Amino acid sequence: MNDPVSPAETLRRRLAGLLDGLPPRQAAAAVDRLIANYRGATPTDAPILRDRADVAAYAAYRMPATFEAVHAALEAFADAAPGWVPESHVDVGGGTGAATWAVGATWPGPRKVTVLDWAEPALALGREIAAANPALRDVRWQRSRIGAALTIESADLVTVSYVLNELTVPDRTALVDAVASAAQAVVIVEPGTPDGYARIIEARDRLITTGFHVAAPCPHSAACPIVPGQDWCHFSARVSRSSLHRQVKGGSLAYEDEKFAYVAATRLPVDPAPSRVVRKPQIRKGQVLLDLCETDPALTRTTVTKRHGDLYKAARDADWGDAWPPAQNPAWPARP
Repeated sequence: MNDPVSPAETLRRRLAGLLDGLPPRQAAAAVDRLIANYRGATPTDAPILRDRADVAAYAAYRMPATFEAVHAALEAFADAAPGWVPESHVDVGGGTGAATWAVGATWPGPRKVTVLDWAEPALALGREIAAANPALRDVRWQRSRIGAALTIESADLVTVSYVLNELTVPDRTALVDAVASAAQAVVIVEPGTPDGYARIIEARDRLITTGFHVAAPCPHSAACPIVPGQDWCHFSARVSRSSLHRQVKGGSLAYEDEKFAYVAATRLPVDPAPSRVVRKPQIRKGQVLLDLCETDPALTRTTVTKRHGDLYKAARDADWGDAWPPAQNPAWPARP
C-alpha cells in the first residue's frame, strides 16, 4: 500500500505547472513587485494580484512558504488547545488559499471553509489548485474588499496571513476588530521583520482587549517583554523548494527558511506552553543554551548540560519556536 501524500507535497505538485507558458522575464518582474509588497513597504488600498501572470508568480513564490509558516503557527495553537477541532474556517485575504491548505494539514477532515480576497484572479487560481485536494473541493471562494467595510461571518477559526502589511493603519485596525467579533480563535501571521512583528503586537493587543487569550507563541497574555526597537519576536519554518520555485526566485538550494511572526489567540480555554524557545538553540560541547520567553513574563537564557540527563537530550533536539520543556515530560523544569 502506498503511503498517503501529504498536503504539502500535494500542493507542491499542483504548483509545478503554474508558470508553463509564462515568459521568464514577465514572471521575474511580477515576483520583484510582489517582494516589495511582501516586505510591507507599500501599503495599498487596491489588490496587489492583478492578473493571471501576477497570481502564477505569487503562487510559485509565496504559497509554499506561506503554507509552512501558517502551518507552524496552527500546530502551536493546536498544542495549546488539544482536542479542539474547528468546524468552520474563514481565511481573510486568503488569495490562492495557502492558509486553507495549512488548516487542513493541522486538522484533517471536512469543515465549512470560506476564502475572502479582493483579487478575483487569485481566487480563481486558488479554486483551480484546490481541486487536487478532496477536502477543499467545497471551499467557497468569495471576492470581498479587505478593509474597514469587510463583513466576516461567524466561524470557529479565522486566519489572516500576510495581509496586514498590505493595509493602511485604519483598515488594519478595522480588520482586527471585525475578526475578533466573528471568531472563536484567530491566527494572524506576518513577515518575520521588525515591522511585521510590530503589526502582530498591535493586533495581539487589540485581541486581548476584546477578551481573547493568547495561545501561542507567548506563554502569557501580558505585555510582550521585548523592548520596542531593540529586538523583535519571530520564528523560522523550513520550506522545500521545487525546481520551479528555484527558477522563479533565482536560488539554487533545495530549501529556504521562511521567517515569520504570529499570534494565535482564542476565547476558548487554552493551556499555553510553560515557555517558548525564541531563538535558534546554541549547541556547544556538553551544553545547550536556550533563549526562552517565560510566563513571568520575561526573557531568559537557560543552560542545559549533560548532567541534566534526559532533559539535555531534549534540549539538543529542541528547535526554534518549540514549547519548553517538551510536552512529553511536563515535569521537567524550564530552568534546570
